[in-house]
Parts: sequence; C-alpha cells; structure tokens
Amino acid sequence: MKESIIILCGGGPAPGMNAVVFTIAKTFMFRGFRVIGLHGGYSGLFSPDPEFEDLDFRHADAYFNRGGSYLRMSRFKPTQEDFEKNFNLKLFTENNIKLLVTVGGDDTASTANRIAKFLEAKNYPIHNIHVPKTIDNDLPLPGNAPTFGFNSARDEGAHLARTIYEDARTASSWMLISAMGRSAGHLALGIGEAIHAPMTIIPEMFGRTKISLDKIVRLAISSIIKRKTLGIPYGAVIIAEGVFHDLDPEEIKASGVHLTYDEHGHPELGKISKAVLFNDILSQELPKIGLKVKMRPVEIGYDIRCQDPVAYDLSYCTELAMGVYDLYEKGETGCMVYIDPAGNAFPLYLKDLQNAEGKIPPRRVNVDGGVAQNYYRYICHFITPESYEAARKYVPNPEDYDFRKILNWE
Repeated sequence: MKESIIILCGGGPAPGMNAVVFTIAKTFMFRGFRVIGLHGGYSGLFSPDPEFEDLDFRHADAYFNRGGSYLRMSRFKPTQEDFEKNFNLKLFTENNIKLLVTVGGDDTASTANRIAKFLEAKNYPIHNIHVPKTIDNDLPLPGNAPTFGFNSARDEGAHLARTIYEDARTASSWMLISAMGRSAGHLALGIGEAIHAPMTIIPEMFGRTKISLDKIVRLAISSIIKRKTLGIPYGAVIIAEGVFHDLDPEEIKASGVHLTYDEHGHPELGKISKAVLFNDILSQELPKIGLKVKMRPVEIGYDIRCQDPVAYDLSYCTELAMGVYDLYEKGETGCMVYIDPAGNAFPLYLKDLQNAEGKIPPRRVNVDGGVAQNYYRYICHFITPESYEAARKYVPNPEDYDFRKILNWE
C-alpha cells in the first residue's frame, strides 16, 4: 500500500488555503505519496465515519489559486474524552497515513500541539506538521513574519476601506469601520495605515491603562475634534473587533445599547456588528457634548476571508507547502513550518511555543514598535496640548480628549 499523508483545515478560511493544500498535494503526489483531504477539520479525526477524498493533480491544478477552502472547515475542538475514546486510529492504519498536516490559526495550532503530545505518548508512527494561517496575523512567527492570508485580507480590506473613506470625504461624514481581529489588531492597523485613517483603535493600545468604553469613545472624539480644528469635516475610525472582546461585559451591558445575552448574562458579541455597536455607543455620547456628526457603520470581515489570494500569498503559500515536504523528509514532527526571508524552511516546535495551559498564545501588535508608533505619530489626527486652544471651540475640556493622556502614553 502506498504511503499516504492527510490534510485538514481548521478554524475560518483565509486567502491561500487552497494554495497550501494543493501545493502540498502536488509536492507529495509526485514523490509517490497518496494525498488525502479530510473534510470537517479536526472533527474527522474523532469520528468513526470521517469524510475524506483523494486529491489528484487535476484538482490541485484547478483549485490552488482560488479563494475559499476546497476542504470544508470547522472549529471543532476535541475534548480530553475525545482523545481517550474517539481518536480514529483506524483511519491512519487502514490508509497507511504517515503524516498529518493541519492548516489553521492559533486554536488549530493549539489542538495540533495536543495531537503531537498524544501521538508521542501513544508511540504512534505518525508525524504532524502545522501550517500557520490567519487573516489576524497573530501566530508567533519569528522576525514578524506574516501568517498566510493576512496580506491578501489586508489588501482587500484596504481596497474596501479606501472606497468607504472616499464616501466619507464626498459626503462630509465619518465612517466607523470595524475590522476582524479577535485577539490582535494587526489587520485593523494594517488597513488604517494603508488608507491614512485619522484614527485606528486596537486592543494593544491599552497596555498602560485599563480599557474602557469611555476611553474608546474619547479616542474617536479626539480625532473628530482635531479634524474640525483643521477644517476637515470627514474621516474614518478603524476599530479592531478585539477591542470589544477585551471590555468588561458589564460595561457594554450598562451602555444602553440593545444586545442579546447568553445564559450567563454576557453580551453575545459574536452575533452583532462591532461597527454598529460602536456607532450606537458613539451616537449616544456625541450629543452630550454638543457635537453633530453624521456617521455610518461599516463591517469588514467575512467579505475578505474567501477572496482569491494576491501574488504574495500565492508565492508564500507555495513556499510553506514545499517547506512541509522538506521538514517531513528530515523527520520533523510536532512543529509549525516557518519560511525565512530567503525561502528556507525551519521547524518551530509547538511545545516550545505553548504557554502554561499548553495553548499557542496569539502574537499581538507591538505598539512600541516603529510601524505603530510612526503611524500614530505622523498619520493620525488627535488632540494634543498644542491643539487645546483650537479645540476649546468645540469642547470646554480638550485635555480630556488628549490622545496620549487617555492611553497613558506620556
């Protein structure tokens, strides 16, 4: 029986999924391997009746440059009982599978780490290699290397946001744009920098002070007032969805915005538009200080996950896929593939990346680094001591809207 490999995709889609999967397929099949695609993410590994299919060259050549994911995905996370009772070893033995390739973000990587430990403890002769994907760009790769999908998502996100910003300029209004990124603000910051948004709010900004709705609102108002002092009646505020997930749920509940709540009384933030939420909150606060501003909420998220990958990600995903073969050929397992700037593949061992709970922690934006600091220093518009006098035309207390004071960046 031919030696086989099996590939699964976990989490949500990102541009380049098919490029990784089908380049891996091409690389291995031309070296004599059977390549199996597993549908349903990790659920297939813990099911007695998994859905899978053989991948061939015609599939690979037709789909590798398309958006979306040919292999259907899921967010299934196996429990300890699943590992003890439901791991489908028969799937591997009956198909002579020697390598499990997982493609996904931090949750998928964390489960890959659990599987690596499981395979080692059971002494099963199965290698596992993880390929880092996510439009959130929040896996801990060396040298600030991106996760695949991020650059394509940022490109399309910036394209949408540029159009939205032009609408704001044309209509003398403000657009409140929410961008995906539950744990980190890379995508929001990337879009904000690309379109020269006068304000981008990400969770990492609040490293020196406790995050609160009041501070988020005052940051947005700071930008609006500053632009008014410059004679600019329009703008856009980009906000990462992770900002709201970092807030105390009780604070959101007390804001008066209409939300649904789970059985524990927590706001069900995953079911609503963060842009609409922010717009509703800001719409309540602006009249209190006598500001009339026309605002519109816009969400950027699901519309950028399944687009065709840009050339950068097509090439990068191809290198990652070839790197999987290089690492497997060298006997590596329990690792994530990393491609250095020269195109060389290296293993990042999952056990070395895990935290105390055994999870792979997300990589957050370095707000003290040059990208963030230069953006906030040179592109953003907000109140500083130098603009207090001009700002008093709109608010009697401009120091309350001082960007650096709000964040304790002084």
